[in-house]
Amino acid sequence: MNEAALSEDVPERYIVPGLERGLRLLGHFSRQDRTLSAPEFARRMGLPRSTVFRLLATLETLGFIEKTEGGRSYRLGMAVLSLGFEYLASLELTELGSPLLQRLRDEIGYSCNLVVRDAQSIVYVAKVSAPTLFPSAVSLGARLPAHATVLGRVMLSDLRDDEIAELYPREELDVYSPATPATLTQLRALLAQDRLAGHAMGAGFYEPSITSIAAPVRDHSGRVLAALGAALPSSRVEQSRVAELIERVSATADELSRLLNYSPNH
Repeated sequence: MNEAALSEDVPERYIVPGLERGLRLLGHFSRQDRTLSAPEFARRMGLPRSTVFRLLATLETLGFIEKTEGGRSYRLGMAVLSLGFEYLASLELTELGSPLLQRLRDEIGYSCNLVVRDAQSIVYVAKVSAPTLFPSAVSLGARLPAHATVLGRVMLSDLRDDEIAELYPREELDVYSPATPATLTQLRALLAQDRLAGHAMGAGFYEPSITSIAAPVRDHSGRVLAALGAALPSSRVEQSRVAELIERVSATADELSRLLNYSPNH
């Protein structure tokens, strides 16, 4: 939640300052900043150290953060993980989608995922793994850059040109592998192909050893709500099965869309 959203959408008299600060503090943790010290929080948030220490003590008591082994820094606690899983479990999308992912995994023999988009990132909200030997760094709740993933391309392909421009104001994009689009122009070209095909497929977009196939999941309004996909070890992709795999993934995404009250005729 950003400051602009608070000031514009919620009357100031309804905001609880201490709660707001505590939640903002939690938001400073990330994959890059897994541990942070009290002085670092004070610097980032522009707050007195005494205020930060009270926030940290409260969050630690509730289990949302915990001290590292050295005792000078903090990391996220188990209460955050529990809350995150409760959120995922409460989503109609995951409740309806998880059994379909399991069935698709059993049919094709590969790991299957369901993601939603949050600005420039995708978030994995459901995942079923296949007993394969290839490693994947992606886990439930993981956030990955949308432009650098096949699942993300499916989500982005639903956006208008002006929405893409607002989301990516710079021409240059972060590159994670040789297959990642390096510019907005390259990304737009890929999205145009995906719109025509109705699905997306690519090898090594984020993880070099993985080929992904993904299709859109739409809600009652016709907008893309999520992307459903399968992750295959690139070294074991059978070209003779590609058409079948695309059909299975797309059919499962369409089935989930229908469960979410999407009708292609409306």
